[in-house]
Amino acid sequence: MFSEKDINQILNKGLTVNKIIKQIELFKTGLPFINLESAATIQNGILQLSESEKQAYINLFDSKRNKHSIIKFVPASGAATRMFKSFFSFIEDYNPDQETVNAYINRTKESLLAVFFVGLEKLPFYNIVLNKIKDIYPDYHQSSTDMQRYMFVKTMLDPDKLNFGFYPKGLLPFHKYKEHIATAFEEHLFEAALYASTNNKAHLHYTISEKYKDIFDDEFKKIQTIVERKTNTRFEISFSYQKEATDTIAVTEDNQPFRLEDGSLLFRPSGHGALLSNLNDLDADIIFIKNIDNVVVFKYENDVSEYKKMLAGILMDIQSQAFEYLRLLESQTISENTIVEIANFLSNKMNVVISSEFEKYAKEYQIDYLRDKLNRPIRVCGMVKNEGEPGGGPFWVKDESGQVSLQIVESAQINKKDKHQKDILKNATHFNPVDLVCGIKDYQGNPFNLETFIDHKTAFITMKTKTGKDLKALELPGLWNGSMANWNTIFVEVPLITFNPVKTVTDLLKPTHQVQ
Repeated sequence: MFSEKDINQILNKGLTVNKIIKQIELFKTGLPFINLESAATIQNGILQLSESEKQAYINLFDSKRNKHSIIKFVPASGAATRMFKSFFSFIEDYNPDQETVNAYINRTKESLLAVFFVGLEKLPFYNIVLNKIKDIYPDYHQSSTDMQRYMFVKTMLDPDKLNFGFYPKGLLPFHKYKEHIATAFEEHLFEAALYASTNNKAHLHYTISEKYKDIFDDEFKKIQTIVERKTNTRFEISFSYQKEATDTIAVTEDNQPFRLEDGSLLFRPSGHGALLSNLNDLDADIIFIKNIDNVVVFKYENDVSEYKKMLAGILMDIQSQAFEYLRLLESQTISENTIVEIANFLSNKMNVVISSEFEKYAKEYQIDYLRDKLNRPIRVCGMVKNEGEPGGGPFWVKDESGQVSLQIVESAQINKKDKHQKDILKNATHFNPVDLVCGIKDYQGNPFNLETFIDHKTAFITMKTKTGKDLKALELPGLWNGSMANWNTIFVEVPLITFNPVKTVTDLLKPTHQVQ
């Protein structure tokens, strides 16, 4: 299948021929849908805490945080292109000489544009765009309202003007304060000082596109002194890039390697599951994971940080008990009662479904079984009430061997033609806001190799095009989906205040992104 030139191309990416053959096999066999057992709900896989329980976990975290190493991990490689999708269409399709903006909105049903133009002056970059317009369109103030709106959008997005659509999302103006405009990158620093710092020091790790490294560095230099002074925290920032060795091969519709015009193989980035490799390189006791665009203006940051501390307190509590039990399992004199106690802990506190055959196992096999179930990375995930957002949610899932476990599942992984599966999806009460606190070390303090806990069958196959030709692309199991399938999982209800993503530019008009 592969020439010597192909093999060199594969090896130069840090991949192996064997890995590529396995990827092509996945295209041929197809990937199974996830088999949902039921939706995870309150008291059935999702913890709901009282105010006093929440406070107890916050106090636990605050009392012990300075003895732990903590990193905040922020996937931040995305460009802002999707935020402006409707606006790129507007520039292409709208002619201010032939119709009004309102007529265009009615014709195209692009209601986001209406919201955008009504809230224009509240957008964090309003004055930046206006100042740029003065240089480019001297007749702006004499023009009709419709023409002004057209000029505004063109100035905001044209590659030779402000080019916002191709900015990294983390560096776009997000929040407008009295004295300055803050990016999402900056807001993550302020937030980290509240919950991801130890001894007045905070370490943040951003995964970014390599081409933006210098701009991120410049932004940090610009704000570092002010942010450190305001938070009384010293920041250590590190960056990594999606590794080429995580790219996957693209194939034609009949599962042959897709070749470019020069005959070379086409490889594609493999989605956020590729970032497991970056996470695996980090060394910390506790890792907070949060997407770059999920930030709030300063007045809401304390509210948000309380729930982060609560999740971390739950992690500390569960993990210390798990470590204690793992040390007991190492001792030769463990009693039958302790074995039952550990099995109950796994079942009641860690949502592990214990085998119905467990009681019949010989004692030494019971010990091995419990050790295997306990000695895994742990993730505590915030879950918000489902408000109809697209994306993943918490479910009980049955694998091919009949084992049931808690998982975060994307709707694309579910067979919606199956009525039973569709009904389970319909009954889901909660949504995954990507709000994780992770323990990635074992009871002896050694980091786990996270690659060994992936469920490779939860990859995705998607249809794409290249140079006008259809192709099939393979996305690795998602970072918080199949990449963490074999971790121990605790889901906890958190309020909607913790979930404030900016999927479209008009989301910046929501209260949690507005200072006034």
